[in-house]
Amino acid sequence: MQKDQLLFTRRRALLAGAVAAGAAGTAGVLAAGAGNEPARPPSPVAGPPARRPLRPSAYRLQPMTGFGPPRAAPVRTPVRSAPLLRVSGRGRTMVLTFDDGPDPRYTPAVLDTLARYDVRAMFFVCGQMADENRDLLVRMADEGHVVGNHTWSHPLLTRLRRDRIRAEMARTSDLVEEVCGERPEWFRAPYGAWNRAAFQLGAELGMEPLAWTVDTLDWTTPGTRTIVHRVENGAAPGVVVLSHDAGGDRSQSVRALRRYLPRLLDSGYYITVPRRHSV
Repeated sequence: MQKDQLLFTRRRALLAGAVAAGAAGTAGVLAAGAGNEPARPPSPVAGPPARRPLRPSAYRLQPMTGFGPPRAAPVRTPVRSAPLLRVSGRGRTMVLTFDDGPDPRYTPAVLDTLARYDVRAMFFVCGQMADENRDLLVRMADEGHVVGNHTWSHPLLTRLRRDRIRAEMARTSDLVEEVCGERPEWFRAPYGAWNRAAFQLGAELGMEPLAWTVDTLDWTTPGTRTIVHRVENGAAPGVVVLSHDAGGDRSQSVRALRRYLPRLLDSGYYITVPRRHSV
């Protein structure tokens, strides 16, 4: 009997303690919610801070440079000791070149004739002329012609210091790149006067030196018939023909082109522009 009374007394004590703890907790909650300020939520459980969502960034869209096939080293232009005079190609291939332009009096007529027969040519431009006639430079490039470097002011390179030669070449290449989007891959020395510095600097600027095989001497205004005869008499596979579309009265050059171009095509010649690997 005493044992049962003892167990009953312990149960009453435990029950009384639980009631007291519950009352204290309720009082604490009510006390925290009393007054003007709203009740604060319980503090978060301690732990590492939550990460912010990653935002897309430009660098994540770029491929990693450490992967992928290695880039090929740029091919260096060889330094030659003489200019190229002919071009290689299949069949009866010829190249027509025009120097000193562009000139708004004659270059458009030359371009019109070439377009009529769907023929591509090379134009070795002088920077000064090209800068004043950028629309013609754009037309040359748009119609598939090759724009070459003929220096800025057409000086005699053999009388210039090395830094002047470089300036003449580089300034023209910069202009061609600005207007056409690509730098010239070919250059021609004014008057055909080459020296070692011209070959070296041209190669440093990524250009091959191209001269000519047939000189029409049109700058001497020998007459339209004479110009035509010189081109047709010198026609042969790989021939490079030199004419001018600026630098003086070039009306004979324009008329001669209109005569000899269709005759060359009818004779089976393929008039085209050279590629660097085919020279």
